[in-house]
Amino acid sequence: MVRLLLISNSTNAGEAYLEHAKEEIRRFLGDIRQVLFIPWAAVTFSYDEYESKVQERFSEFGVIVDSIHHHRNAKLAVQEAQAIVVGGGNTFKLLKTIQQTDIIEAVRNKVLSGTPYIGWSAGSNVACPTICTTNDMPICEPDSFNAFSLVRFQINPHYLDTHPQGHAGETREQRIMEFLEMDPDVYVVGLRESCMLLLEDVKFSLLGPKTARIFKKGHPPREVSPDDDLDFLFE
Repeated sequence: MVRLLLISNSTNAGEAYLEHAKEEIRRFLGDIRQVLFIPWAAVTFSYDEYESKVQERFSEFGVIVDSIHHHRNAKLAVQEAQAIVVGGGNTFKLLKTIQQTDIIEAVRNKVLSGTPYIGWSAGSNVACPTICTTNDMPICEPDSFNAFSLVRFQINPHYLDTHPQGHAGETREQRIMEFLEMDPDVYVVGLRESCMLLLEDVKFSLLGPKTARIFKKGHPPREVSPDDDLDFLFE
């Protein structure tokens, strides 16, 4: 049974790190007491610092955070993981390092065989077929945009509806519509901040205080709430 918790963001304004998601993370992990953390989206701070930051929060659940950068054999670390956690940051940097360590198939096989996966921001992006709906700048060049493909749809984390006054550029919705012109057969979930997608018991659920915005070529965008059936995302 595939289990995923895909979180839009790590921090809300005025809140501590992962504060809004901590109870869902606690419940999702259940009896698991150690997770393999992938910190490679970090750019302006070290992997050790990132591990410590996540450990501070996960210590509240009695969970040990073991960062993959300490392991000489990344594939073996994935194969032995009780759960896999992928942090946010720059999605291009994250994917490039994932590809360099050649763990895409290892992670995919591990998660599809039942190992829980948690990702936020960039960590949610790489759960998708590609990273083409990230908001990040391409500060480095991965071999391709292909990611873990744990779900069939794309996620746009930190989705915003706002169009700042005086700004003549494209809105987030317009950018997603451009993506769909090139890849018309896929759904895109605009996942607003404070919200999460949960896959458990072969059922997708939206968690959080806001609706999500769903995009598909040839269909008007629509809002879905936590009470709505999201099984169409399996199509």
